[in-house]
Amino acid sequence: MNMDYFSQQIEAGINNSKATVTGDGSKFEAVVISEQFSGLSLLKKHQLVYATLNEHITSGAIHALTIKAYTPEEWQAQQQ
Repeated sequence: MNMDYFSQQIEAGINNSKATVTGDGSKFEAVVISEQFSGLSLLKKHQLVYATLNEHITSGAIHALTIKAYTPEEWQAQQQ
């Protein structure tokens, strides 16, 4: 599976999100931006992302996943 597939899985599972997944083998990094993250703790943000990829994590297709989850405002601040 390619990175676009995982990005699409996240975007389908989290409303109005933009996801970019990079990595190699079974170790990946996901940067996810969504208004749905507003007011959520870091743990809750990560749980939302993990839930969209759970079948791939449990199958072993994804062994390690680093998540960077932002609201659009947080992402904008991060880019400055």
